[in-house]
Amino acid sequence: MTIPLSLTEDHGTKLAKAEAMVTLTVDGVDVTVPAGTSIMRAASEAAINVPKLCATDMLDAFGSCRLCLVEIEGRPGTPASCTAPAAEGMVVRTQTERLKKLRRGVMELYISDHPLDCLTCAANGDCELQDMAGAVGLRDVRYDTVAEKENHFSVRNTSGENNPFYLPKDQSNPYFDYDPSKCIVCSRCVRACEEVQGTFALTIAGRGWDSRVSAGAAFDDFLSSECVSCGACVQACPTATLVEKSVVETGTPERSVVTTCAYCGVGCSFEAQMRGDELVRMVPYKDGKANRGHSCVKGRFAYGYAEHKDRILSPMIRERIDEPWREVSWDEALAFAADRLKAIQEEKGRRSIGVITSSRCTNEETYLVQKLARAVFRNNNTDTCARVCHSPTGYGLGQTYGTSAGTQDFDSVENADVVLVIGANPTDGHPVFASRLKKRLREGAKLIVVDPRRIDLVRMPHVEAAHHLPLRPGTNVAVVTAMAHVIVTEGLHDQAYITERCDTEAFADYVEFVSDPRHSPEAVEELTGVPAAELRAAARLYATGGNGAIYYGLGVTEHSQGSTTVIGIANLAMLTGNVGKVGAGVNPLRGQNNVQGSCDMGSFPHELPGYRHVKNADVRAIYEEQWGVEIDPEPGLRIPNMFDAALDGSFGGLYCQGEDIVQSDPDTKHVVAALSAMECVIVHDLFLNETSNYAHVFLPGSSFLEKDGTFTNAERRINRVRKVMAPKADYADWEVTQMLANAMGANWTYRHPSEIMAEVAATTPSFAGVTYDLLDEKGSVQWPCNEARPEGTPMMHVDGFVRGKGRFIRTDYVATEEKSGPRFPLLLTTGRILSQYNVGAQTRRTANTVWHDRDVLEIHPHDAENRGIYEGDWVRLSSRAGETTLRATITDRVSPGVVYTTFHHPDTQANVVTTDNSDWATNCPEYKVTAVQVAPSNGPSEWQEDYSDHSESSRRIIQAAE
Repeated sequence: MTIPLSLTEDHGTKLAKAEAMVTLTVDGVDVTVPAGTSIMRAASEAAINVPKLCATDMLDAFGSCRLCLVEIEGRPGTPASCTAPAAEGMVVRTQTERLKKLRRGVMELYISDHPLDCLTCAANGDCELQDMAGAVGLRDVRYDTVAEKENHFSVRNTSGENNPFYLPKDQSNPYFDYDPSKCIVCSRCVRACEEVQGTFALTIAGRGWDSRVSAGAAFDDFLSSECVSCGACVQACPTATLVEKSVVETGTPERSVVTTCAYCGVGCSFEAQMRGDELVRMVPYKDGKANRGHSCVKGRFAYGYAEHKDRILSPMIRERIDEPWREVSWDEALAFAADRLKAIQEEKGRRSIGVITSSRCTNEETYLVQKLARAVFRNNNTDTCARVCHSPTGYGLGQTYGTSAGTQDFDSVENADVVLVIGANPTDGHPVFASRLKKRLREGAKLIVVDPRRIDLVRMPHVEAAHHLPLRPGTNVAVVTAMAHVIVTEGLHDQAYITERCDTEAFADYVEFVSDPRHSPEAVEELTGVPAAELRAAARLYATGGNGAIYYGLGVTEHSQGSTTVIGIANLAMLTGNVGKVGAGVNPLRGQNNVQGSCDMGSFPHELPGYRHVKNADVRAIYEEQWGVEIDPEPGLRIPNMFDAALDGSFGGLYCQGEDIVQSDPDTKHVVAALSAMECVIVHDLFLNETSNYAHVFLPGSSFLEKDGTFTNAERRINRVRKVMAPKADYADWEVTQMLANAMGANWTYRHPSEIMAEVAATTPSFAGVTYDLLDEKGSVQWPCNEARPEGTPMMHVDGFVRGKGRFIRTDYVATEEKSGPRFPLLLTTGRILSQYNVGAQTRRTANTVWHDRDVLEIHPHDAENRGIYEGDWVRLSSRAGETTLRATITDRVSPGVVYTTFHHPDTQANVVTTDNSDWATNCPEYKVTAVQVAPSNGPSEWQEDYSDHSESSRRIIQAAE
C-alpha cells in the first residue's frame, strides 16, 4: 500500500464513540456525526478544513492556539472548534471575514516569535506553521520578528555575548534534534508525552515570551531526561522544533509505504516514508489497529541496521569451520549446501537433517521452511525459536481452552478494571502496549504485578500497582495456585459462568485439589517469599474488581513448570468468568514480531499448520494432496533433541533461518558442541552472527524492509509486510528457501508471497479467508478468519470455548531441579531492556547502543556488600553450566538472593551460565531460574577470551574475484 503523504489526514480531534448521532450544518453542508464529536472534526468529515496548530486527532482537544475559531448561529463569541462539541441543528460558519481577521492576528503573533528561515529549514514543505500561515492568508507581520530582535541586539552588543534571543539546540538525542527557537508553545509534544506515551518527561518552562518546552530539570537534555525516545513528541510537533536527524540529512519525504515493524510482538504498523528510493523515516501509522499511531524507540528509529556495513550480501561457503569464508555465487552456494545435505541423508538416513525457523521472518517464509523439512527432507525435524519462549503457551492454552493463542485484542485493555501482569515487563518488552495499559491505569484501573523484580509498572510517575508480589524465581505455580485457593475457598468464583461454560466434572476435581490447605497463601509463603496477606488481597482484587485481564510473558513460560503456570493462569480466568468478554482474557505478550505466526505455520515438529497433530491421517492427507508427497507420521526432533542427536552422531545437517541459537539458546557450551559436531550447518541471516561461527554455508538474508509477506502479532492480528526497497542481496528470504528446495530436487514455482498465503488458506482452517486483497482492504484481520468469521475474530471464546467446555486442570507445584545452595547461593533471572531487542543483532547496529552498550548484572545492595562488590565492578557470574563476567550495578529493584541480567550482547554470553533444564511438556528452557554465585573479577573470563578469539577467526572472508 503506497500512499502520498498528503493522504495521511489529521481530523484535528479524536473520533467520538457515542452511538447517538447529531446533524449540523457547516458552511452550508449538512454533516451527521456521533454525539460528542467536535465541530472541527465534523467540518473535516465534510472536507472543510478549519485552520489549527495545537489540535491533532492523536491527542485530546486543548484549545490553546485559537486558530480554529468558528461562529455558531445564535451564540455569542468565537469558540474554538476543537473543544466545542457538535449539537443537533447547529449552524456553523468557518470562513467569515471576522474569523479571517482574528486568525491572521493570531498567526502574526506566532510568526513574530519564530525564525523565518523557511528555505533552509528541515521542515520546509512539511511544516504546519508554514501551511497555516498560508491558509489564513498571512502576508505581512506588524511586529518585530525573531530576526529583527536579534539584529537590534547585535547592534547594541557587537560581541554577541549573552544574547537573550539565542537559544542553543539540543542535539543530544541520537535520532532527533530540539531547536527551542522554533517552538511555538503549542504543547503538542508535552501532551503526546503524557497522553500517548505516558512518560510525562516534557513540560513547558518559563513564562510569556520565554516559554519553551523543557525535557525536565534545568540540567537535563533529551538524552539524560526521562524521555524514552518513542518519537511521539517528534510526530506531534507542527514545526521543526523537534525533527528527525534523518530528515535534516536527507530531506522531506515524498511518499509512504505502509508496513509492519519487525521487532516485538505488538505488531505496530508504520509508514515507511521515502524520498525516491531512500528511506527517510518510519512514522507510526494512525490506522494501525495494534498501535493506533504510536511507536517505541526501536520501531520508530532503530531501522538503520538494514543499511549497516556489517551486512553480508554475498553467499559464502567453507569446507570446515576453522577455515575462512569464501564468497561464491548463489548457484554454487546452494549446490554446495544441497550436496552436503543429500550426502548426510544417504549416510545417516532421512531423519538426520532438519530446520529451525525464525520468529523474525514472515508467515510465508516460515511456512516454506517447515515445508522444506516435510516435503523435501521428508521428515518432521522442524522447530522454531518459539520453542525457547512461548511453547508452553501453546500447550497450556490448547489444553484448557482448545487454541494456542491469546483471547483478546489490545483495544480490550481500555475496558479492563483489574490487570494482572505476571512474568512480563511491558514497558521494556512491549512498550507500545504498555503505554495503552498505563493510560488505562491512570483512568482508575487497578494493577497487580507478579515479578521477582520491581519493574517500572510497580511504581512510576502517575502509575502504581495496587499489589506487587515479588515471588522467588521458580515459584510461579505456587503463587497462581494460592490465588485460586483464595478465590475458591472464599466463594469468589463465578459459579454460573463455570456451570454454563466449563467442564463441571473437571471443575469438581480442580476444586478438591485447589481447596487443600497446602495451597493456601500462608502455607506457601515461606516457599514463594510472598506475604500471605498481600497474596490474599491480590486474589480478592482480581476476583471481585470487575473485568480482569491477565497479561503474561517469558517470566511465566521459561520455567521447568512453564506449561503448568499457563494452565494455572487459564484456570484463574475461568474461575472468575474472565474469558470471552471485553476487558478481560488471557493474553500472552509474545517476545518477537512473529512468534505467533511461526507457531501458526506449523513450525513445531509434532504439528502441521493450524496446530493439527502430524499423527492424524486426515490432516496429513490435506498436505499430501497439496504437496504431492507422503508425510512422515512420526513427530520430528525438537531443538534440544537435535543438539543431543548431533552429539551422538545421528544428526548432521541444519538449515537455520534468521535465528542465532548460539546466543539465544541455553547452555551455550552444549549448543556450540552440537553445532561443531554437525557436517553441514546453513545459516540464513543478515549478519555473521554467533551461530555462523560454526556454519559451513552462509546465505544472505533480507530485512523486513526488503520483502512482502505477513506477520501475526500477539493478538492474532495478521498484518501486511510490504517491500520498501529492493533486496540488497538480490533475493527475499522466501526465494532463497525455494531455491534451496529446488536444489534438493523439489519443483517449487511460487512467484510471490501471496501465492504462499493462498496455499496456507487452502490448507489451514483458521486462515481459510485470509488473502492479501482482504488485508489491503481491512488493514489487518485476526484469525480465525474463515467462512464463519469472514472479517476475523477480535475476541476468542465468546459463545463457548474452542474445545467446547473449558477444562480445569490440576496445577501441582514441582520444584525445579535447579536449586540454590552453599556453592551457588543466588538465583539468576534474565530479561530484556527497552532499547535493545533479543540477541541485539539489529539494535546493536543502531544508535540504540547509546542507552545500553553492554549487559550488566543487577545485584541487591545486601548481596553486593557481602561480596565486596561496588557499582561498576567486574564480577564473575558462575553456575553449574559455566561462567562469564560482566559489570555489576547495585539496585534494590531485585530482592536479596536474586540477580538479573539481559542477554543482548554476545561478548557477555549470558546463556553460558543457564542450564539445560526445561519445561516438562515442551522443552522450553528454564532461563528464569539458574543457581549462581557472584564474586569480584578482574575482567573477561578465559572462556570469553577464547570465544572472542574463535569468533574473530571464524569471520575471516576471502573476497570473490572481481
